Amino acid sequence: MDFLDGNRKFFEVESIDLFLNLQIHKEDMDITRLSNIERQQIVYQLLDERKRIRLSEVSRELGVSIATARRVVDSLVNQGKAQRVHGGAILNRTAPPEIAINERQYEQLAEKRMIGTLAAELIADGETVFISSGTTALEVAKNLVDRQRLTVITNSLPVLATFASRKQITLIALGGEFRHGESSFIGYLTDQNLNELRADKVIIGIRAMSLSEGLTNFSLNEAIIDRKIISIGKEIIVVADHTKIDRVTTAYVAPITTMHTLVTGPEADPNFIEKLLNLGIKVVMQ
Repeated sequence: MDFLDGNRKFFEVESIDLFLNLQIHKEDMDITRLSNIERQQIVYQLLDERKRIRLSEVSRELGVSIATARRVVDSLVNQGKAQRVHGGAILNRTAPPEIAINERQYEQLAEKRMIGTLAAELIADGETVFISSGTTALEVAKNLVDRQRLTVITNSLPVLATFASRKQITLIALGGEFRHGESSFIGYLTDQNLNELRADKVIIGIRAMSLSEGLTNFSLNEAIIDRKIISIGKEIIVVADHTKIDRVTTAYVAPITTMHTLVTGPEADPNFIEKLLNLGIKVVMQ
């Protein structure tokens, strides 16, 4: 794990002990001075342990008023991490419904842009990289347009458009059935194209990830292609904002241990990150 001065924009989490030392330990700090994000992390940890929590418990644990406790819980509800019930909240592990790519492009945009910058730093000039469909993977592509001697493979129409005018980059487009909601190509022809290809690194977005249920997606047909995409890469880099973590949705893609690296944002649940580290998965975050 490499820490530099304040100009360093990210760190790679490789040491479990060091990561744990960076986390918020409620007993070692003045809980009355916590930020809203820190309060959310504490309450989410309590929800993860208890599955249900009352506003009075949140108030007591954080040392805040019921009104403040309600705002913290409402923040978790708005992120899809919790469901409101009478007097409190319960843990929600189900991913929210899928919406079209053009409608969700502004969701968690600042976090996705940061993830795009960090993930792009993992790609070296001269490599062959597969970039999947999705808004977070697209942010990675935007940060690679000035690279030299890259070979980019993709089934994403927006990624193709991003590189179309960059003559120094070899661009390989996969054909297939066009999926309008995701602006991606899937199906038999896409699968057959992938049989002929190999990549040094795969950059792939995912709709949900869970330690027990693995990587999951909404569309069964897209999940089948995602599985094939993963199979052609030497190194699998999953890019996902914090709202995709510890969630499950319809179609199974692969075990959680399939990914070598997760690139995510600073609001990612520290308990989940710790468990990934225990599995030997590298985590890159700001």
